[in-house]
Amino acid sequence: MADVALGATRETPRNIYVFGGTSFLNDTASEMAYWVLPAFLASIGAGPAQMGIIEGIAESVASFAKLFSGYLADRFPRRKPLVVSGYFVANAVKPLLALTTSWWQILGIRFADRFSKGIRGTTRDVMVAEEIDKSKIGSAYGLIQAMDSAGAIAGPLIALLLLSRYGLRGVFWAAGVPGLLCIVVAWLGIREPGAARPNIAVAKKSAEPRWWQTHFSSNFYFVLVAVTLFSLGNSSDMFLVLRAQNIGIPVTHAPLLGLVFNVMYTAFSWPAGHLSDRCSRRIIAATGYLVFAVVYFVFALAPSRLAIWIVMASYGLFYALTSPVLKALIVEKVEPAVRGRALGVYFFATSVATLLASVITGTLWKTFGPAVPLYLSAAIAVISALLLLLSRFTGQRQPLPKAG
Repeated sequence: MADVALGATRETPRNIYVFGGTSFLNDTASEMAYWVLPAFLASIGAGPAQMGIIEGIAESVASFAKLFSGYLADRFPRRKPLVVSGYFVANAVKPLLALTTSWWQILGIRFADRFSKGIRGTTRDVMVAEEIDKSKIGSAYGLIQAMDSAGAIAGPLIALLLLSRYGLRGVFWAAGVPGLLCIVVAWLGIREPGAARPNIAVAKKSAEPRWWQTHFSSNFYFVLVAVTLFSLGNSSDMFLVLRAQNIGIPVTHAPLLGLVFNVMYTAFSWPAGHLSDRCSRRIIAATGYLVFAVVYFVFALAPSRLAIWIVMASYGLFYALTSPVLKALIVEKVEPAVRGRALGVYFFATSVATLLASVITGTLWKTFGPAVPLYLSAAIAVISALLLLLSRFTGQRQPLPKAG
């Protein structure tokens, strides 16, 4: 039983709990603000095209931040400052949404938010990988993800309670409260991993390539192609909120859409991560892609409001089957000295593709209506699932070249 309940064992390092707590508080603040953002953009005269630009640029800066922070995580022994500063910036700018009057101001805030996420996210994942046994890495990522999505349940609920009384701007101000708590918990709770650092330091002294000289196995790149292709169809979730509004779901119910999505996400993240420690991670992640395809297909058809509510809940299952599982898949197949760079490349490639997805979806939406980009996303997801199943991801990593 102790092997099943990861969170209840003495083998679980302190940082896993702290990261879970910061994820819960940070996502509470984020989901309070960003699930009502499409409605706020509409209220100031912006539409799908502007939202595509905002989300696309925000994701692009996050992609570069993730790539760079992955390199820093491999190079420097102290990771806590990167993680804490990332939480600080993200939660300092969220309340500023209440002061905005134009979409380009929102772009600036999203820019800062996503940059800070990119800086902290890769670094945190490397710290987790250093402290947990490889056989339980999926469970660890799943546990943290469950706490993250639990915050995404609390956020929309709080926003729903505040929306009718205080309006959209009042919700943005209120998001500063859990954001402040997140900063405090991160600052006081996170500790630098101690045991794994000397081994990495030795590896660096022996043969440390420059960041652009790092090589991984061909199977790693095959998986990278599959997940990057999928990301080309995985535009911002805010487009699904817009689609729901198009078929008659009221703006005030947008936080409830977030609620049903995140209930499923929370419920299945840890079980999916735990299962991936015992079964093929590729099969689990490919199943998640197929769930995504069904969700987007139904959103394109939009047969009824009830169908939208059902598939929005199923959308949380897609995230649970992919988010923690793919990170574990990457981490387990690279050497400890290059985990940050491997995660950075993975996050960078998928984030750049997501940038293009948001811009493409916004453009296609404006030109052909909402159904066309949603059908396209569903088709891309099916192809990506097949590619992921074809990959084996079992090859040995190529030796690191010596620095020239």
